[in-house]
Amino acid sequence: MILRGCGTALVTPFRDGNVDFEAYEKLVRRQVAAGIDFLVPLGSTAETPCLENDEKVELLRIARELCPDRPVVVGVGTNSPAATVQNIKLLEPLGPDAYLVVVPYYNKPTQEGIYRYFAHVAQATSKGIVAYNVPGRTGTNMKAATTLRVAGIPNVIAVKEASGDLAQVKEVIDGRPEGFSVLSGNDDQTLRIVSDGGDGVISVASNIAPVLMEEFVTAALRGDSAAESLDSKLAPLYDGCFVESNPIPVKAGLSLLGLCTPEMRLPLTEAVPSTFDAMKHILGDLDL
Repeated sequence: MILRGCGTALVTPFRDGNVDFEAYEKLVRRQVAAGIDFLVPLGSTAETPCLENDEKVELLRIARELCPDRPVVVGVGTNSPAATVQNIKLLEPLGPDAYLVVVPYYNKPTQEGIYRYFAHVAQATSKGIVAYNVPGRTGTNMKAATTLRVAGIPNVIAVKEASGDLAQVKEVIDGRPEGFSVLSGNDDQTLRIVSDGGDGVISVASNIAPVLMEEFVTAALRGDSAAESLDSKLAPLYDGCFVESNPIPVKAGLSLLGLCTPEMRLPLTEAVPSTFDAMKHILGDLDL
């Protein structure tokens, strides 16, 4: 399987402390109707560290059932190889196409430790592994040389690169093996990464504007000049999604669209009034 295009890092809606599965179904249907290329439930945008196992299973079941014709890449990563493998075993019966596995957070492993972690986890499944490099959340950057080494593990099929270091991403693109996808993990760097030969994005902004994001990424991959104007149009949304910790602003935006509540699970808290105001202006400018 080759991952390409725009994938959405889905939020998890809550109501009165519980997962709002009805709202989640609506969100997934909206993504599918928008033509999004693949879905990514249970990532960091989904507040997964605060979900129970039965909630994870039901969220993946819904995503898989409502998205039968395109890839579903489910987040399973933790900072413990044993716990990550347990997540794989928990979710494998639901039929995901691949697993998103973040670089271990908090532990601050060496580059050798990162490689051995991915090699260990990859042995637990025959399905694809998408390595996720996000040093802003993990405290550790997976360097280009390590990413390319990880890319040599047979069922590691892609990297979600959110280091913010475009030179590092370009080094991975230039050195990757055939069939290995390089996906932006930052919406605002997607155009540059695709222009450098990357394959798309796992997006936060597409929770709010899936049609526009799909249109933008498709244009970028085609080398269409329309990509630049679409990127400029979407830039305020990219910024707005991170005025507070992700996914606080996204939930605020989705609530303004009437798609879910802005409720979070601790330790994250509901958006402050200025975030709602900013999102209201962004949604208006985008005609959403």
